[in-house]
Amino acid sequence: MPSAVDHGDDLSVAIKQISQSSSDSDYIEQLIPVMKDTRYTNQLMHAFNQYSIDRETEIERICNANHQEFVSSVNSLLQIREGTVQMTTQILELNESIQQSIDKLAAQKKALVDSRGLRQNIDETNQALNACLDVLRLANQVMDLLKEKNHYAALRALDELQTIHLKEVSRYKIAEMIEKSVPTTQKLIGEAVMADLNTWLFRIRESSQFVGEVAFFHTDMRRNRNQERGEADPRFKKLKVNSAIDLVADETDEFDVLNNEEAGNQTEFTPLFEALHIHETLGRSDYFRTEYSSTRRRQKDLIIPPSLNLLDEECGDLSSMLESIAGFSIIERATVSRTNNFRTVSDVDELWDSMCQSAITLITNSLPAVESDELLLRVKGRIALFMLTMEKWGYSVSAMNSLLLTLFEKYAELLKHRFSEDFSEIVSTDDYMPMPINKVEEFDKVVSVSWYTPDTPREELTFPCVLPFSQMYPLCCIDIRNFLNQIYMFSDDYFQKSTVIDETLRMSLDDLLCRNVCQSLVDRLSSQYPGQIVQILTNLEHFETACSELQDLLFEARSSPAAAGPIILNATEQFKTAKKTASDRIFELVNSKIDDLIETAEYDWMALKPSPEPSEYMLELTRYLSNIMSSVLLALPTEIKEFIYFDALSHASTAILDLTLDDGVKRITPSAVQDLAMDTRFLAEFVEGLGNPILMENLDELTQTVALMGTSVTDEFYDNAKRNRKYGKVDNLKGAILLEKVSEGAAVAAQSPTKPAASDRFATFSSRLGINRDKK
Repeated sequence: MPSAVDHGDDLSVAIKQISQSSSDSDYIEQLIPVMKDTRYTNQLMHAFNQYSIDRETEIERICNANHQEFVSSVNSLLQIREGTVQMTTQILELNESIQQSIDKLAAQKKALVDSRGLRQNIDETNQALNACLDVLRLANQVMDLLKEKNHYAALRALDELQTIHLKEVSRYKIAEMIEKSVPTTQKLIGEAVMADLNTWLFRIRESSQFVGEVAFFHTDMRRNRNQERGEADPRFKKLKVNSAIDLVADETDEFDVLNNEEAGNQTEFTPLFEALHIHETLGRSDYFRTEYSSTRRRQKDLIIPPSLNLLDEECGDLSSMLESIAGFSIIERATVSRTNNFRTVSDVDELWDSMCQSAITLITNSLPAVESDELLLRVKGRIALFMLTMEKWGYSVSAMNSLLLTLFEKYAELLKHRFSEDFSEIVSTDDYMPMPINKVEEFDKVVSVSWYTPDTPREELTFPCVLPFSQMYPLCCIDIRNFLNQIYMFSDDYFQKSTVIDETLRMSLDDLLCRNVCQSLVDRLSSQYPGQIVQILTNLEHFETACSELQDLLFEARSSPAAAGPIILNATEQFKTAKKTASDRIFELVNSKIDDLIETAEYDWMALKPSPEPSEYMLELTRYLSNIMSSVLLALPTEIKEFIYFDALSHASTAILDLTLDDGVKRITPSAVQDLAMDTRFLAEFVEGLGNPILMENLDELTQTVALMGTSVTDEFYDNAKRNRKYGKVDNLKGAILLEKVSEGAAVAAQSPTKPAASDRFATFSSRLGINRDKK
């Protein structure tokens, strides 16, 4: 195969080679570049012409040597020339064709080159467009995730877009546009997160009351378990809820207040964690912490109602408020424990203290409207349950202690007022008659509620029977016990002011007994019925005993272990004083009756003849004393009864003597003395029949004075030795006055023509006084 023709080769050599070639097309391809270049076209034609001439010369030379062959050669040459011309024509045509092809090829090549550049640009554009589309798609994906509330994924996608994809298209304007929109998108994500967080905060604020209700229920269950442990084992009886042992005993109780399937309570903190993480990623943790704290403070203010109704029997408003505060605070405490340096304990405690103070103010302002101690006790129960619950969650409840103290003061005041009315009603409606008992069951019930020890053993009693006190005494004892129980009911759960309870109980009970019982009984002593006064005195006696027993009971039941010394009730001394007042009133009534009877005495001090029978007033007097002893005074204790009798006899003796000493009595005749002596003897015999020698001493002054008035030996009275022996009880002045009156009366009687003999007068007088003349 011939070698290719280059532009630097000799054209003649090329043409020679072409001519020697067996095929015309062998080197056509090599000639195309030469033919394409116009610079070589003329040279090529010249080379062909020169080759033609050379060939003709050679042919001519050959022909000269061989004509025939020359001719043949000429013919051949002509044929060749003809072929050459044809070839030239073809070459020209081919050249033109080639030229056209070359132009076309050049245009195609140019188009191809242009196409390749365009394609490259298209490829680059396509790549840039795809990269921008990826960025735009990711940007749209961020917005889609934001619409789907998938905030964290949106923030991750935005971060990926900013740190990776935007760098790939940083030379394009879209990168600049998206880069400028990143802060806005971040802000949108932050706002969306805050919107979701506010929705979550609204939900947990709405659910705070339910959380508090569940927490209260759990605390109540724990309190019941603690009470059951105390009932099962006395060692646990004094253990309080939330004490160390109580907490240990309840360790196995897995009760989640915030997430409890049984209660239907599910409190998720995912929105908070997401918002916290997103704001940390955005570098806005401080802003988020401040905004969250501000929102919770506003929500805290919404929890506290503007007013509080404590008159609801079910304590609905109070329960709702306390449950809301409890739920709010429990969520706050859970937030502290589940986050790291997000909510400080001081912030949470500040909210707690603020809510407590607001609740205390509301409750305190609503207290004046409460007039039921039972309702107030329920209020205290809800507050105590609230305190127990929140103490379990680590909150200080010391601020509520002052509220409990205020509640207790109000409770004690209402309780005292109610029992004051009860005591007053019992005292005012009593019949003041000994209490009848029909059955042994009634007797046992009265004895069980009263401080009363019967003198007769229960087995020896026969029914129906009568107890010494009236019905008011056991009723008051029941009220006293109820008052004690209801006062101590306030000390359950969380009230720690045991000393206050003890002192308030003592003072209130003392005041009730003194003012509503003792003073009321004393006020009723103005009655004119001795039987009623006697019953009051009997009741006072038993109340005094009850007070002594009550002092011991209060000492044993004292809830403050630090208190020392006995408990003294002023009522004990007041009942004792009232007994004396009642006794004095009985004395007064009896003595008044005695005075009335003695005032009916119709002694004729100038009588010249003695009466054969005792005076009518003396018969009435002894009958009255006998009746009052066997009926009215029968229920009194023996010592009081004898004391009253002693005083009555002493008063009667003095009143009888006062009759003789009256200024209107100027003279007393011996017959009048005899009448007085007969009445005195009748009274002495009556007293002697009572069988109490001490009572006889009350009549000594009377009997000795009457004997002095009837004696004829008056000088003995003026002899100290004899007077002390015979008239020791006679008052010196009174004796002298009476002797003078008797002396003047005897003088008047001696002048009367109907006067009896002196010996007869003395015999009659002596017989009435029981004096033997010889012994005298």
